[in-house]
Amino acid sequence: MMNDGRVFNGLFQERKGLVVALGMKDMLGGMKNAASGVVQGGLGNYSEMSVDQMRKEYGMYLMEGEEIQVGFKLIRDALIFTDKRLIFTDKQGATGSKMSVKSINLFSIVEVSMETAGFGFDDSELTFTYIQTADMKAHSLTYVSHKLEFPKKYDVQPLYRLLQELAYANCVRLNGLE
Repeated sequence: MMNDGRVFNGLFQERKGLVVALGMKDMLGGMKNAASGVVQGGLGNYSEMSVDQMRKEYGMYLMEGEEIQVGFKLIRDALIFTDKRLIFTDKQGATGSKMSVKSINLFSIVEVSMETAGFGFDDSELTFTYIQTADMKAHSLTYVSHKLEFPKKYDVQPLYRLLQELAYANCVRLNGLE
C-alpha cells in the first residue's frame, strides 16, 4: 500500500498495517454458477451459495465485524470469502457432525495462478500461495499453495483478479516498496 493511503482500484485500504479487501461482493457479483451443487460437488467443484445461507450456517465462525462476501459449497464442505480471510470447512464422518475449520488471512496471500477450462471435462482452477508463518518478518517463512476447482462454466477471472490484486499489494507491503 502507498503511505499516502491511496486505494488500489477501489479494492484495498490500509487499516492498522493490514491490507483488507473492500468491494469484494461487487467484484464477485458478476460470477455465475451454471451447474447444480450436487453434480458439481460430486465432481469436486465448488458451487456458489448465497451470503444469507452461508451466514446462517457458518456465521458462528466469523470474527466480530467480519462480513461474508461470497461463499461456495462442495457437498458438505464450504469455502467462504470474508472481508478479512478465507475460511475452509471440512465436515467429517458419516453424520458430518465433526468439522474442521481453517482460516487463511487475506494479507498473507502472495501469489495467484489461474487455469481456465478447456474442451471436454476440464474444470477451471485457481491456485494461490500464502505465507503460513505467523511472523511475516521471520528469517524463515513457510509458503503453502492451495488449489480450488470450479465448474467449467464458472467465470473465475473476477476472483483471480481480486486475489492477484491482494497478492500484489501484499508483496509490495512485505518488501517495503510502498
